Amino acid sequence: MALITPPPSNPKAYQFSPLHCTTRRPGQAELVPDITSAALVDAAESKPEPGAAKFRRILLSDVVVTSQKRVFFGRKWNAYDLATASVILAMHCLCLFAPFQFNWRALLVAVALYVVTGLFGITLSFHRNLSHRSFKVPKWLEYFFAYCGVQALQGSPITWVSTHRYHHQFVDSERDPHSPTAGFWFSHISWLFDTTSINERCGGPNNVGDLKKQPFFRFLDKTYVIHPIALGALLYGLGGFPFLVWGMGVRVVWVYHITWLVNSACHVWGKQLWKTARHGLEWWELDMTWYVVKLLQAIGLAIDVKVPTEVQKKRMAI
Repeated sequence: MALITPPPSNPKAYQFSPLHCTTRRPGQAELVPDITSAALVDAAESKPEPGAAKFRRILLSDVVVTSQKRVFFGRKWNAYDLATASVILAMHCLCLFAPFQFNWRALLVAVALYVVTGLFGITLSFHRNLSHRSFKVPKWLEYFFAYCGVQALQGSPITWVSTHRYHHQFVDSERDPHSPTAGFWFSHISWLFDTTSINERCGGPNNVGDLKKQPFFRFLDKTYVIHPIALGALLYGLGGFPFLVWGMGVRVVWVYHITWLVNSACHVWGKQLWKTARHGLEWWELDMTWYVVKLLQAIGLAIDVKVPTEVQKKRMAI
């Protein structure tokens, strides 16, 4: 996730097909085995060489921090990172007014926009549709959902999807853009302010050729910042400061931390990585995005929906 289009990246960046993210097996919808910790635990339990830094295990987790990164202080900042941090700080500061600007209409706006931008935009569009191609919808609907994601203030589809594909390609390794092996808080938030290092480790958006060849996604990438600003102005015009506080501040921060907890907490204490349209194995595992996909499939708008096979379910249940 990035808030604005990042600066030019390493021209020697590794390139790969969109279908290669996670499994590296084109055409297969496969659950990814839990590769979070085995090698890291071995590294932590082995005797370090004299003078080597000591590893530490994150509390109640098998994840070992092998390259602790500074979160805010004692590190270098570039202009892009400062801009990103400023936007995030501004959204959190806006939330401070929430108790004093509450009304039921403003709360309803926040909840409705959470569904539109968080559920439809980030989890349905950016994640399952664009990053993993776990289902297909008509182009007009794909573009609509992607535009919803832009309003989550997490970056354009090109930058968000590029980061996520690199994440699955290098999952939980030192090349993962938000690896928990660099520390919990790094994987939660401060990786957003580490673009220079990420570009050196992963490269720029060279893994999203399927998006970059489409004019609509290039347009969103170039004009990304304009759209959330326009939404904020619209909210203020419709409901004044309460709508701005709840519809932008509270709602954006809400979606921020839900997304970031997937990168941090779920990778530190979670068990499985998914690239299918459904996240879960049993009927009782709540997955609101999956229900939307099923509805779209039922009315003929979603096709090629990838779900876990029975063999995969049994393997993952062991």
